[in-house]
Amino acid sequence: MITNPFLDPDRQGELYGHAARLASRSSALMRAKTAGRFVPDAIVQLAQAHRVGADRRLDLVADIGCGRGTSSRVLAKQLKPQRLVGIDASPALVAAARSRAGHHPGTQVDFHQGDFHHLPLPDESCELAVAAFCLYHSPEPGQAIAEIARCLVPGGLAVLVTKALDSYCDMDALVAAAGLDPRAERHESLYATAHGNNLADLTKPSMDVVAVEHEEHRFEFSGLDHVAEYLATNPKYDLAPGLYGNPGALAAALHEWHPDKPITTTSVITYVVARSEEGGT
Repeated sequence: MITNPFLDPDRQGELYGHAARLASRSSALMRAKTAGRFVPDAIVQLAQAHRVGADRRLDLVADIGCGRGTSSRVLAKQLKPQRLVGIDASPALVAAARSRAGHHPGTQVDFHQGDFHHLPLPDESCELAVAAFCLYHSPEPGQAIAEIARCLVPGGLAVLVTKALDSYCDMDALVAAAGLDPRAERHESLYATAHGNNLADLTKPSMDVVAVEHEEHRFEFSGLDHVAEYLATNPKYDLAPGLYGNPGALAAALHEWHPDKPITTTSVITYVVARSEEGGT
C-alpha cells in the first residue's frame, strides 16, 4: 500500500487534475512568504552564473514539471532562448500553462504533457533543463535525473530544485495539536525521495555537480483562516470527511481549538546545478 500521496499514481488526478487546486495552495503560501528568493529568479541567476558561453543566446530550454507555467514565463522573459518547452504529467496543468504563457518576442514557447522518466525530447537537444519541485513525485528520482542528462547537449546545464524533508513541520505540529490528524507529525515527508540532503547524491551518477545552494524560506500566515487555505488541499494529512478541500470548514475547526493567531513556518530550498559531461553522459 502506497502511503505517500506524492508517489501514489491513483491520487495524481486528485492532486493535479484541476489547476485551481494548486493555484489556491500556492497563492496562500506565497502571500505568507516573508524571506527567500522567488525561486524562478534564483534559477535564472544560477543558470547565468554557471552556464558556459553565457553571452551566447540559448537554443532550447526545458522546464520539466512546469506545473502552471510560472517558472516557464520567467525563464522565457529573462533568458530569452530561441525555444522554451514546458513539460508536465498533468493535462490540466499543461492547459493552464498554455493559457498563462504570455507573449515572448523571439522565443517560441510550447507546452507538452509528458513523463519525466521518458521525456519527449531528442538526445542532446537542450542547453538548459530545469526541474523544480517535481522530482519527489518519482519513486526513483535518479532515473528521472538520468533522463534529463540524456536530453542535455554535452556541457549543458541542469538546475534541480527541491525542499527539505522537514519543510513546514510547524504545520504538522499545528494539525496534530488541533486534533485534526493526531498522526500528522509521524507521516512520511512528502519530499522523501528527492530532498535537500540527497539531491546532489542522486545527481552525481548522471552529471557533474558544480554547485549546491541551500536557502531558508520563511512564511508567516496572518491567522487561522489563512492557514486553512493552505492546509485544505495539502494531501499529507488524514482529515475528517468534509475538511479536505474545504478551507471554510477547516478554518472553523481550527478556531474551535485555539484563538486566532499568526502561524510561522519554514522550508529550506535546495538548488543543485549540474553539467552534462562533455562528450555525453
